Amino acid sequence: MKARLILTFLSVLSCLTLSAQTAGGGLSEEALKEISKGYADTPSDRAIRNALNQTPINTLATVAQHPMSDTHFTYEVKTKGRTDQASSGRCWLFSGLNVLRARMIDAYNLGNFTFSQDYVFFYDQLEKANLFLQGVIDTRDRPMDERMVDWLFKNPISDGGTFTGVADLVSKYGLVPSEVMPETYNADNTSQMRAHLSEKLREDGLRLRESKARDLEPMKIEMLKEIYHILALCLGVPPQSFEWTMYDKDGKAVSTQTYTPRSFCDQFIDKSLISDYVMVMNDPSRAYYKVYDIDYDRHTYDGHDWLYLNLPLEEIKQMALASLKDNTAMYFSCDVAKFLNRKTGVCDLANYNYGDLLGVKFGMDKKERIMTHSSGSSHAMTLIAVDLKDGKPSKWMVENSWGANYGWKGNLIMTDEWFDNYMFRLVVQKKYVPADILAKFNQKPVQLPAWDPMFLPEE
Repeated sequence: MKARLILTFLSVLSCLTLSAQTAGGGLSEEALKEISKGYADTPSDRAIRNALNQTPINTLATVAQHPMSDTHFTYEVKTKGRTDQASSGRCWLFSGLNVLRARMIDAYNLGNFTFSQDYVFFYDQLEKANLFLQGVIDTRDRPMDERMVDWLFKNPISDGGTFTGVADLVSKYGLVPSEVMPETYNADNTSQMRAHLSEKLREDGLRLRESKARDLEPMKIEMLKEIYHILALCLGVPPQSFEWTMYDKDGKAVSTQTYTPRSFCDQFIDKSLISDYVMVMNDPSRAYYKVYDIDYDRHTYDGHDWLYLNLPLEEIKQMALASLKDNTAMYFSCDVAKFLNRKTGVCDLANYNYGDLLGVKFGMDKKERIMTHSSGSSHAMTLIAVDLKDGKPSKWMVENSWGANYGWKGNLIMTDEWFDNYMFRLVVQKKYVPADILAKFNQKPVQLPAWDPMFLPEE
């Protein structure tokens, strides 16, 4: 009996296999034989295969040439010190605060000064928890498999973000110096904290959907008290007031005062964080000169969705040049991993030749890479320098947040050709934007859904 069952099973399996092979669109034996001719087993193929057996593709694809060694830049914003986001997705926060600290260092002749990323990050996580829970309340009458509901539970909280979040959070909660609320292990290493926050929020979201109460605000507040407790344990308790001494670049004490986070921000940073900046983007997959905003792409429920004007690259470059010539750094984001030599910190399309190594041609342009999810804005940094040749940009430099020893003195250098292919977002002060371009922000935005490919938060 047992042998008969086995034979029957094998017979059925054979029929299913035959059916799969002969079905339209499947891989038949004949097709597989033809496909296998793609590997010719030539001496060159065997040598490359042997090398790839124990060597990363990037290593073998590295072009044998002298790396870019010219570090001269025509215009460079003078910044001091380099920050390190460690193993976290907070590049958006580091980049945004680096823009603000560059202004403060210049205005007050300071030394190596930094704002507390941990302080702003605490409220970022609390606000994102509220954003999720309130989103669940707003959509609780919809089925669980509805697109927006599913997206909310898939993305309850993250440590990524954009400059819009920096502006909303700083405007609401203020700032403190880094020594007042220093980094903690879980600020530098966010994955475990994020996993537990996500688990708790998803559970809380289900409880909110199941509740029969008409007013869910008290229930949400109790849930957020637990989130606050977790954040306080992991990140520390945000200060209500603090005493701080300002030192100039020579280490001389200038003043000692007691501040609240709001009064500190009001005294040293312009209040016009929202109104003074605009975000422009180069996305050739969509119409230029249109304003777009992305639903739910914000850090606070009562804040601003990410809104940008889509522009050709040359117009964005002119704004960047105007800002750098005036010694003003900018929030900048790109697809940083593409063609980045991690040893030299140089982003250059000539760094690697994957096509020759693998024997294929990679031919998509920027528009096609965006449309197929092959490329998108993944990392935010601070644009601080440009080098001109015959009046046109030849290379750019950004202040990174991967520590002072990464790249060139904590910076990344990118060729203008790389910039064209993998630059996406720039946040620039309005005074560097031509009047006709600035006027285009007055049009009604085209709203994109939360799951749009450009939602990718910088990490």
